[in-house]
Amino acid sequence: MKSIKLANSPITYFISGTEHTEWILFIHAAFVNHNMFKAQFEYFQNKYNVMAIDIIGHGQSTDTRKGDSIDKMSEWIFDILKVENIEKIHIIGVSLGAILAQDFANRYPNLVRSLACFGGYDINNFDNKMQKDNGAKQMLMMLKAVFSIKWFAKTNKKISAYTSQAQNEFFDMNILFPKKSFMFLRTLNSMVNKHETGKRNYPLLIGCGSFDIPMELEAIKQWKINEPNCRVVVFENAGHCANMDVPQEFNETMENFWTSAE
Repeated sequence: MKSIKLANSPITYFISGTEHTEWILFIHAAFVNHNMFKAQFEYFQNKYNVMAIDIIGHGQSTDTRKGDSIDKMSEWIFDILKVENIEKIHIIGVSLGAILAQDFANRYPNLVRSLACFGGYDINNFDNKMQKDNGAKQMLMMLKAVFSIKWFAKTNKKISAYTSQAQNEFFDMNILFPKKSFMFLRTLNSMVNKHETGKRNYPLLIGCGSFDIPMELEAIKQWKINEPNCRVVVFENAGHCANMDVPQEFNETMENFWTSAE
């Protein structure tokens, strides 16, 4: 994939092809990078124009300036679409990527062709207790990272993936995450419960793996209650990053979602 540095920002994005009609944007999970979607790039690049980004502080998006933070990601994505002359785009977000995908959809709904969120939660209706529990677990993980990124990555891979292959791939990316990049995640909560969910003019797909943590499975259930028109998928034999655990099933699910939506 061709890498491009977005002007006046820390963000690097990646493109494969521009000759197809429709675009897909992949937004990765925390502590890894765009390569967590390599199986999706290979599958879709002959059918769609494929784009991915490295979130601020991750991968090749570490050339930051004072004031840069994760709550600016939607603006930077908007700038990328403007540079590439993209009018509408399918967005897939996993975990942290699912939060950023929703934030972008909240701000720029007319640019969204479809939205798919996996291993995430409804940021417009996130239960306060669940939010506190999630925050406490994230803080514990960060404390491990302070002592040792390797220790953190070994623990995180078991939470983030189910199969041995996916866990090893996740670990290899996680081990590269710079400790200093934790500071860019501080403003993440500013996106939560900030907007009300209006009528979506695009289809929504949500889901996770059957071996994801119980809190995530509950979050998906609550999201479906909040938005009964959305579609839900729970991937068997998969964990938090289902696209890595069961790539073939994931890819076919996405293709069926887009085809049926049309």
